[in-house]
Amino acid sequence: MKRSYDRHWYAWAMVLPVVLVIGVLVAYPLGRGVYLSFTDANELNVAKQLGATEIPATYRFVGLDNYWRVLSGADGEFYPKLLWTVAWTASCVFFHYTIGLGLALLLNRKVRGRSLYRVLLILPWAVPAFVATYIWRMMYNSESGIFNAILGQLGLGPVDWLGDTFMQKVAVIGVNVWLGVPFMMVAILGGLQSISGEQYEAAEMDGASPWQRFRHVTLPGLRPVSATVIMLGTIWTFNMFPIIYLMLGEANALHSEILVTYAYRLAFGSVRDYAAAATYGILILSMLAVFAVFYRRLLNRQEAAR
Repeated sequence: MKRSYDRHWYAWAMVLPVVLVIGVLVAYPLGRGVYLSFTDANELNVAKQLGATEIPATYRFVGLDNYWRVLSGADGEFYPKLLWTVAWTASCVFFHYTIGLGLALLLNRKVRGRSLYRVLLILPWAVPAFVATYIWRMMYNSESGIFNAILGQLGLGPVDWLGDTFMQKVAVIGVNVWLGVPFMMVAILGGLQSISGEQYEAAEMDGASPWQRFRHVTLPGLRPVSATVIMLGTIWTFNMFPIIYLMLGEANALHSEILVTYAYRLAFGSVRDYAAAATYGILILSMLAVFAVFYRRLLNRQEAAR
């Protein structure tokens, strides 16, 4: 280590500020969350200051009791919310990728106004998530929203978009797809432009149909980009807090919460259960870490098989 430091001291000096910031903003809160998940900490037994009186913490170490209560289904919330979170993530990532791929294929062609189309399609990505959420919330309004106005013009009855449990899920998926497609489109478009045109020319000379060229040239050429954006999209969507929370509100989303919004409600709801919230947070982190590891191994095996 001394030889490495003497040789690369400048690199160590440049990295040190980042390491310190990550340690303060990520490592310490994560370590604190892991510790709280092994306790029974809540708003009643944590340390608090009441005027000039300082009340010490009285919570105690309970080992794996919190994890056992959650994973055994004793709390009655984990598995229903996990199932919906997985369905929410799979649906959103599927539509993100397929719609983004379709738009990227269209924008990769030489058409008039292509630059303008690209800018317009990227706009949803540039809008802050909370601004877009409130705009869509007004559009979904059961009394004055534009969607029910369109249904009324078609002679159909109004839909309680943000009140009915099933329609809540449809609504939040629609909003998240609208927000996430531009990222997929831009990433896939970059991948398309990196594929050599000579491969398409060779395939066309061999008599390959458009579908065969797409299947045997485009998709393999997009594999590195696709693998990265699908993994990132899965992690982001699994933890997509603002769409669910801001669209439905805390009281209206009891049956449409995903794991991360439920963990937030445990920590900052009417009865603040910090230990349970930390347990959910660690479980979410663990599931995403396991997914990332196995996903990368699967891709590496596919590459090795080729």
